[in-house]
Amino acid sequence: MKFLGNVLASILGVLIAFGILFFMFLIFVSLLGSPDDSAVINRNSVLELRVEDAVNDYVGNATDDPFSGFFDDSQGLDEIIHAIQIAKEDTKIKGISINNNFLIAGLAQTQAIRNALKDFKESGKFIYVYGDIYTQKDYYLASVADQIYINPVGGMDFKGLASEVLFFKDLQEKTGVKMEVIRHGKYKSAVEPYLANEISEANRTQIKELIGSLWNSMLEDISEDRDLSIADLNGIADTLGGRTPELAKASGLIDDIVFYDEYEAKIKKAMDVDETDAISYTSLKDYISYANTKKVYSGRDKIAIVYAQGEILYGEGGPNTIGQGIINRALIKAREDDRVKAVVLRVNSPGGSALVSDVIWREVALTKTVKPVVVSMGDVAASGGYYIAVGADKIFAEPTTITGSIGVFGTIPNMSELAGRIGVNAEQIGTNKNAVDYSLFDPMTDNFRALIQEGIEETYQTFLNRVAQGRNITVEEADEVAQGRVWSGVDAQRLGLVDELGSLDDAIAEAANMAGLDTYGIRSYPKYKSAFDEFMEDFAGASVKTKERFIEEEIGSELYGILKDMKAAMNQKGVQARMPFSLRIQ
Repeated sequence: MKFLGNVLASILGVLIAFGILFFMFLIFVSLLGSPDDSAVINRNSVLELRVEDAVNDYVGNATDDPFSGFFDDSQGLDEIIHAIQIAKEDTKIKGISINNNFLIAGLAQTQAIRNALKDFKESGKFIYVYGDIYTQKDYYLASVADQIYINPVGGMDFKGLASEVLFFKDLQEKTGVKMEVIRHGKYKSAVEPYLANEISEANRTQIKELIGSLWNSMLEDISEDRDLSIADLNGIADTLGGRTPELAKASGLIDDIVFYDEYEAKIKKAMDVDETDAISYTSLKDYISYANTKKVYSGRDKIAIVYAQGEILYGEGGPNTIGQGIINRALIKAREDDRVKAVVLRVNSPGGSALVSDVIWREVALTKTVKPVVVSMGDVAASGGYYIAVGADKIFAEPTTITGSIGVFGTIPNMSELAGRIGVNAEQIGTNKNAVDYSLFDPMTDNFRALIQEGIEETYQTFLNRVAQGRNITVEEADEVAQGRVWSGVDAQRLGLVDELGSLDDAIAEAANMAGLDTYGIRSYPKYKSAFDEFMEDFAGASVKTKERFIEEEIGSELYGILKDMKAAMNQKGVQARMPFSLRIQ
């Protein structure tokens, strides 16, 4: 017993010592990251724009959180654009160098960064880009630059956009586990992979037209800045005319083929400094820290930006999910703040729970009765994401935004065939006729399917009514552009689903105009838990993010994306207003 006691005492001592060391480490990190020690920007600096983490529209940690960025694995689009805006007027910044491969951002996010860089060029400062490998998004961003360079043994992907849809009907039949599907909308093809083995013409049509519109928006921007016609760019894509550095230069996609040291020599020449001098680079992370002490917008009156990003799920919500808890509190706070004169709702969501969408829609509608509400759409504002947007006074979308998808569906897993094969029999007992409505181990009854279909139809009609009311059209007109079909921002404006094509800044300017403001500051909502708080919550065990990163590294990003899609489908509860397919653009 004495021996056991000594062992336990030793273990306890080690744990206490580890805890003390750990908290000393955190204090040390806190001191290193203290906001009092803001980044120092040298004269004649070059801002090095390397976006190494995944981009979210908004990170939302408190600016005084010393651990912000230490535990986070995402970068705020709002902070990136703000940094570029500040750099435009900063006399210490002479230009921007972009050396970034495999940008982890959505297409509309990429376009937003590109537009900020285009505005930066009006200062007369240079933007140079160097790449070892250019994906299509990397090149789309790079095409705004004054000069584009590539490694002599590098490569480029410029071939047009494509989407792949996986079908699981045969897999369901082989395993005996299937998804029971109830839907409304001929284009609501989120459930099509469970019903068929090949794509329907309706789904093929909408995907082809959608990616065609997105591609055309990219080509228009590239054409303008590279002085290449859209026909020429399509010809390059069709012949893979950028697949090698030599072909990329010959086709006009890039300016020269150089090694990195030669690239730096060109930057020195643009800065008019001696070849022997070292370039003073300022990292994006450091410059964001510096830029956050500066303001683009200032004034006593405020415009609130409420960020709604991620899937729409019942509950509190957080940085990557939209819940009625955190979003509605943000809207109420902005509505009741006398200094806030208008609200901009930034939506970046493929949709999700129809119930939560309607709860948030109501809060948007209530806010609109008190002060102007303008929506700015990000990469995706589809289905439930569009649902919460139509309560606003005005809607802005990027040309490459994916929106619409006005339709609903429900999916319920069923394993009755598998249960029969392995000898499982389920018997249900209830007090009333409908007490037992559904069992995972029995086939879905016609009566239960009819009840679910009734709920789907009611939700769809409610959705249509919200759209008709918000867009000032008839229900019949709303139904014509609904049926679950998705549209690009360009097509959505043509159809009247959005009012204007423009950025978040354009939406802010319109909100200020509607509120009659000449000068104004910005307040961003919601405030998420700090990086440190989230880390401490996960300290007792491996965090979800850590587990997810481990799985993704082991099986690869493509298989991990499929796994996430299948998991999301199995976890869907209630009627869904969700984008009908997952679109990944390289």
